[in-house]
Amino acid sequence: MRKSLPFNDIRHLQAHQFLVDEAYLLDAQQYEAWLDTMTDDIRYVMPVRVTTARGANVDRSLFPKPGMDHFDEDKYSLSQRVARMGTEHVWAEDPPSRLRHFITNVRTFESDEPGHLIVESAELLFRSRGDVNESALLSCGREDVLRWDGGTDSWKLARRSIFVDESVLRMQNLAVFL
Repeated sequence: MRKSLPFNDIRHLQAHQFLVDEAYLLDAQQYEAWLDTMTDDIRYVMPVRVTTARGANVDRSLFPKPGMDHFDEDKYSLSQRVARMGTEHVWAEDPPSRLRHFITNVRTFESDEPGHLIVESAELLFRSRGDVNESALLSCGREDVLRWDGGTDSWKLARRSIFVDESVLRMQNLAVFL
């Protein structure tokens, strides 16, 4: 088991600040600014979760199964989604959802790669759409890799893996970012 950095370690504080600032950008739907927090080689994935009984004799190392993702994106596909948000063709988000990203349980770990941090967090997304009476909640765990960018003197998101806590999503669509 790897040991997390202490809460008073400057790298942990910076990583936590990164996540809080990112949540604000997503809540405020400032998606262009959000894209600027990422490296050019970002990988942003949310695998499909599969639930099986313990006695089912299934190879647990295959869960989540490779290639079974709700999304597996790079900087180009994320920027295309963001660009679409500004058009009249984003029916799933017209009118825009009201969002609140709650980030908690932040743990930071040193990486074997210099200038990188591994950051685990839990997220609860509250989403309200238009005049619909029922809001949606989505709970997930995330594992991020942050990379130090000397040019901007800041951490950038290089990889995000999102592990939703349900096998069947009860949200109308995944037109939001986690």
